[in-house]
Amino acid sequence: MAIKTEEHILRVHSIESFGTHDGPGIRMVVFLQGCKLKCLYCHNPDTIETSGGTEYNIEELVQMALKMKPYFGRRGGVTVSGGEPLLQSKELVPFFKRLKEEGIHTNVDTNGRILNHFTVELLDDYADLVMLDIKHMTEDGYEALTGMRNKETTFTFAKHREASGKAMWLRYVLIPEITNKPELLHAMGDYFKDYKTIEKIEIQPYHKLGIHKWEALGWEYQLKDARENTPEEIKAAAEILKNYFKEVKIN
Repeated sequence: MAIKTEEHILRVHSIESFGTHDGPGIRMVVFLQGCKLKCLYCHNPDTIETSGGTEYNIEELVQMALKMKPYFGRRGGVTVSGGEPLLQSKELVPFFKRLKEEGIHTNVDTNGRILNHFTVELLDDYADLVMLDIKHMTEDGYEALTGMRNKETTFTFAKHREASGKAMWLRYVLIPEITNKPELLHAMGDYFKDYKTIEKIEIQPYHKLGIHKWEALGWEYQLKDARENTPEEIKAAAEILKNYFKEVKIN
């Protein structure tokens, strides 16, 4: 499952300075290359291939973060996203360890399919926050959206994070008639309602901004017929989720 690189090297797709949608505060967001899922709504499909990206030395990334540290304030920091960052969890351990030595808040945005011993060390010792993407609440729905089975890996991951007592946010892409169904929203809320570590859930309304990237890759975008949510539908979904979570944020 892992992406192998040289020691202390991360394979990076892109880096965003002053990100405000990938964790608390102002953040440096490192989008890592590679993902084993192929989500139908992916707006960064160019991050999926595991062989691409640019190699960065960990210390180079740390120095970039240090230059931004004055802008982070009390809440900001560094987020690793993707792709799926935990495909490179072995080298993320020393990266996050260095960030923590420099007093920088760390966050992982993940689909939760990887829980090897490197991931466990990263989560338990160095990740201040985990943002966990919940794809679907049924096995068939999960496979239809991601191309893979075994949605339970994500929930096993969530249980591990809950047991650690460390902060977690959930993320959920809202697609009319696919993931935006009252029964699915209630099922998700009911599953997580007793979790103590979940600080919020972020709703990400479906959009088609990534279609041109799919076309540039020569891939067929299969959700062309899917529509975007109406404001009323987004509000109704949020109202359902407010019954179960401390905070519901619409991105």
